[in-house]
Amino acid sequence: METTAARRIAERFSRLPAEQRRVVYEGIRSKGLTLDQFPILPREDAAQDRCHVSYAQLRQWFLWQLDPQSTAYHVSDALKLTGALDVDAVRTSFEALVARHESLRTVFRADADGLAEQVIREDSQLDFSLLDLSLADAGAREAMAREAARRIGNTPFDLTRGPLMRVALIRLAPETHVLVLVMHHIVSDGGSLQIIVDEFAAQYRACVQHEAVVLQPMPIQYADYAVWQRHWLEAGELERQLAYWKTQLGGTQPVLQLPLDHARRLDGRYGAATHRFEVPASLVQGLQKRARHQEGTLFMVLLAGFQVLLSRYSGQEDIRVGVPIANRHRMETEGVVGFFVNTQVLRALVDSRTSLLQVLAQAHEAALGAQMHQDLPFEQLVEALQPERVPGIQPLFQVLFNHQRGDFSGLDGLPGLALEPYGLGAQAAQFDLMLVTDESPDGRLHATFSYAAELFQARTMERMAGHYLAVLQALADHPGQAVGDVALLGEAERAQLASWGACRQAAEA
Repeated sequence: METTAARRIAERFSRLPAEQRRVVYEGIRSKGLTLDQFPILPREDAAQDRCHVSYAQLRQWFLWQLDPQSTAYHVSDALKLTGALDVDAVRTSFEALVARHESLRTVFRADADGLAEQVIREDSQLDFSLLDLSLADAGAREAMAREAARRIGNTPFDLTRGPLMRVALIRLAPETHVLVLVMHHIVSDGGSLQIIVDEFAAQYRACVQHEAVVLQPMPIQYADYAVWQRHWLEAGELERQLAYWKTQLGGTQPVLQLPLDHARRLDGRYGAATHRFEVPASLVQGLQKRARHQEGTLFMVLLAGFQVLLSRYSGQEDIRVGVPIANRHRMETEGVVGFFVNTQVLRALVDSRTSLLQVLAQAHEAALGAQMHQDLPFEQLVEALQPERVPGIQPLFQVLFNHQRGDFSGLDGLPGLALEPYGLGAQAAQFDLMLVTDESPDGRLHATFSYAAELFQARTMERMAGHYLAVLQALADHPGQAVGDVALLGEAERAQLASWGACRQAAEA
């Protein structure tokens, strides 16, 4: 469709009452057109300082009201900066970010009807602090810094007051600092973190070099997207995409029963622990080759391997895995800070005689179908399917898989500074188990199991990592092999079993 005509239709559509928007939507669909062919427009003047929240924000608002002290939905990162740091330039750069992105100066409240709304402030208030530990005892300085960074990352946000982004500098020495950035998920996501990092680097570089920063104008803000989303989904797009997901997931929603090391807690609150491991380069190459043979992606192969692992561990055949997607397939949203990420449920039916190749084919089909129906908010899917709600157990899926392609190269060129990651430590666990894979630009692949520390022991996760690598190796080398025939145990585990068997035979003798 011609761009000018599409914009005119979008403008008219946005001004119509809800009932008439539905009529126009049906007419658009009858002509074979989709919402992707129409632009997201800036919202009307009446909604400039306040408007409805997005569906994803609505769920965050609900969860925060249930537990305002939870840190499970904090988006955080920290970097160690070595070199001549200009503290004023850091502050100025983040102030410019707050001024540029409405989300970073947004708070939330219930309106007169009890519905959640976002309130966009005009002032660019920045929560910035500098903690100087350079005069503390040298032996205790690092421990003090890590404790301070954890405290900054784990301090709850008040969604009604804000600010919902927190920036802190911890000075360890005159030329050694730790930069801590924390945001609430209701105004940010992983894609937003990348945008903030890139724009901070550009702002800081320009500031210290006394140059003007050049950034592309913002076509829309997040509140514009929230208004657009509601208009289209309420007009009929929600029903269309929901029909697909109902067919995919069926009428019953099983709960994954992984073997736990410890009993569940009554309050359902767990701290997060992690186990990180690297996928060998030769295996990565084999997985990429397998993906190409099946006309798929590395993500699909890694997902299929995870589904096989979960089936083997649980003994269940209906495996549901939550998968976050950036949900930034629109050109207008590429540079916008906000909560765009959506969560989809990808299902696989796996029994002991299903071949690895069949599981991969299911992952391929499910991923493509999900991509074509990614605008339906997860919150709406939960509401429609009405799964049984159990305290402490996520609805529709209990484990999550997140494949990331990290590239924070924009930080490499900060004048006079060397940077390295700085871990913030554990936060609250959102899920029983989460697998995060990081695909680096140089082809390396790291994986991390993040898990509820009160449910699983560290050695269990270490064994699980080895078993996952065994499944991936089988996928790469023997895709025709049946799921039940994949040998999970490594040499050390087989030797231990043999030893136990020998001891038992000796005792019985």
